[in-house]
Amino acid sequence: MTGDKNPPSLSRPNYGSISSPPSSEPQQERTTYLSEKIPIPDTELLLWVLLWATVLGLLCQRLAARLGTVTGKDLGEVCRLYYPKVPRTLLWLTIELAIVGSDMQEVIGTAIAFSLLSAGRIPLWGGVLITIVDTFFFLFLDNYGLRKLEAFFGLLITIMALTFGYEYVVARPAQLALLQGLLLPSCPGCGRSELLQAVGIVGAIIMPHNIYLHSALVKSREIDRSRWTEIREANMYFLIEATIALSVSFFINLFVVAVFGQAFYQQTNEAAFNVCANSSLHDYAKIFPKNNLTVEVDIYQGGVILGCVFGPAALYIWAVGLLAAGQSSTMTGTYAGQFVMEGFLKLRWSRFARVLLTRSCAILPTVLVAVFRDLKDLSGLNDLLNVLQSLLLPFAVLPILTFTSMPALMQEFANGRLSKAITTSIMALVCAINLYFVVIYLPSLSHPAYFVLVAVLAVVYLGLTTYLVWTCLIAHGATPLAHSSHQHFLYGLPEEEERRKISG
Repeated sequence: MTGDKNPPSLSRPNYGSISSPPSSEPQQERTTYLSEKIPIPDTELLLWVLLWATVLGLLCQRLAARLGTVTGKDLGEVCRLYYPKVPRTLLWLTIELAIVGSDMQEVIGTAIAFSLLSAGRIPLWGGVLITIVDTFFFLFLDNYGLRKLEAFFGLLITIMALTFGYEYVVARPAQLALLQGLLLPSCPGCGRSELLQAVGIVGAIIMPHNIYLHSALVKSREIDRSRWTEIREANMYFLIEATIALSVSFFINLFVVAVFGQAFYQQTNEAAFNVCANSSLHDYAKIFPKNNLTVEVDIYQGGVILGCVFGPAALYIWAVGLLAAGQSSTMTGTYAGQFVMEGFLKLRWSRFARVLLTRSCAILPTVLVAVFRDLKDLSGLNDLLNVLQSLLLPFAVLPILTFTSMPALMQEFANGRLSKAITTSIMALVCAINLYFVVIYLPSLSHPAYFVLVAVLAVVYLGLTTYLVWTCLIAHGATPLAHSSHQHFLYGLPEEEERRKISG
């Protein structure tokens, strides 16, 4: 029987576990082009991490919307008002890095989507170059106004929901096991690879620049800020809007993770080879080596094996979903970059110039990897970019937590004790995980030059994080920590100083 007519019997996955399934041969670490020592683990089902990352994302969006609604300024503008020049500049650079990283992921996803849709006729480097064209399409659509752009954005989300939802229905994962994985955290035998994957999931769900973007988007709504009731009502509707949006995002991610678990759990390379060889997509069988190692999971092989197991339609629908996700990422990255640049630097660039800069920075390294390395390196780069987003997350969450906790700035809409406790606890956990990841990563570097470079970056990273934590504690009422130059985190900026900074 062929794989697309009668899919082989698949083991039911343990959705709460992230330990790798056993195989008859020792596992080999998959490495990336950045380092021969960084393992990229296979896709496994950390559904409870997915759930709580989405909850944290909702809390962050709630705070971002509240800041923009109450103050009439986005997060970048408030950072420019309150932080000194050096930490402010470093903060801006980290968010720009997050935006470029996100755009690189869009380029990678789009290139892989074109490769799948063309049955490999379009090489990966060709798909990377095609993303230049889709950039101009986005800019062309932007000329027709925000409403048209919002409609197109809604269309992309609908396409993602339908395509990945189709994969979920076809895969038919065990619902009880899925619920257990969501509600009962489990992590047997966790190691560095599993930690890397967990960090990547957080980074994939909560991208730092989206927090800056959300604080700016609410400014487009007309609100009478002299009336507290109107501000409170606006905050409520923005929260409802964010809840709906993130709920849709959560289910899309849930569909993807559950489908991957159903298709890949306890599957070996040889099993994947045999399934594809006996399907109508037999030409793809060669990408799986004939051994008993657990099959490696990436967004390319994921689409292939979905097509082999559930039929060719699953492969093409998966590729269309990737394409829609990539275009959605382009739009959010462009707007976020524009608001971040305006907020931090008061530079008002056209969207054309902004997207041209970001896409140029993203395409160059991606096309080099696509030309001179192989698909595994490109997929490994995508995994590392998710980790990068998580590592940069404190540079968005700490500022938003700082400013929304300042009564002088937020007045009666400042964070309450419960909100502070929940958000601070989750953020402390994320910072601790990121710190642990940096610490265990350093010894894995073999060349001294790499060690020195990463060590310098780690010092800058820890220094900026420490400064942001310090100012956050001041904003939470730690009066003894407030030096004379940072009294404004307790009492706010004098009106004349604020006017001077805004005008200058």
